[in-house]
Formats: sequence, structure tokens, C-alpha cells
Amino acid sequence: VPGYGDSPPAEMVATQQGRVAFLDRVLQQLAMWKPVLVSPSMSGRFALPFLLARGDRLAGFVPVAPVGTKDYTAEQYQRVQTPTLILYGARDTSLGRQALQSLRHLPGHRVAVLPGAGHACYLDKPEDFHRALLGFLRQLD
Repeated sequence: VPGYGDSPPAEMVATQQGRVAFLDRVLQQLAMWKPVLVSPSMSGRFALPFLLARGDRLAGFVPVAPVGTKDYTAEQYQRVQTPTLILYGARDTSLGRQALQSLRHLPGHRVAVLPGAGHACYLDKPEDFHRALLGFLRQLD
């Protein structure tokens, strides 16, 4: 993701609209139509505005304790029609639960809490993470 980790900052992703356009372009370049977007932690800065603006382009959404959930209102979340699996580790007592408070306003969502896992629940409990993810994917049309 531009500007995170070892990648250089990019001016085009300095705004929400820029991050939506960036993610849209990535999906187009990869010829991905109606993908399931898995969004752990910092990727929430890209995934959440994309979900709210272009959720119809997604078959599903899997937020994994993403940042930025408090930047949007309950009403904005309630307009989203994308099937969602809210996933986080039980030991992630700050960001995981904080994200749930906002994301619970998404209609038609499911919640999976991974016991014994922290913020990076996909690393702490990979089998449980994949079991929850695959169960969600199987239920999509």
C-alpha cells in the first residue's frame, strides 16, 4: 500500500477519493470483477472509503480490525449492501472491538472472533482465520 511499510508515499493517495481511485485502478489492472476484499489493519484507510463509494464492485468484504472505522457514520455504513464478515482476535481489545462498534452498522454482517488471537489474528491463529474466511466465502453467491 503506497505510503506504508517500505513503500514511498504517493500524493495520489493523500485523500479518500485518491485512495478509492487507487484501489479501483488496482482491481481493474488485475481484471478483478466482484472480488472479496480482505482488509487488515492499516489497509482500512483504503478499503473503507472504497466500500462506501464502490461497494457494489465487491462480492464481499472482510475487515480484520481495520483502522479508520470511526471516520464514518452509522448512516453511511447502513447504506452498504456488500456481504461482510467482521473478523478480529479476542486479545485485540482495542482496535478489534473499536472497529466492531462502527462496523456493526453494516447490514447483513457476520462476526467472527478468534479466541487467543491478537491484532494480527491471521498470523496468531491462521487455521482459525482461514476456517472463518472460507466459511464466509462459501456462503456468498
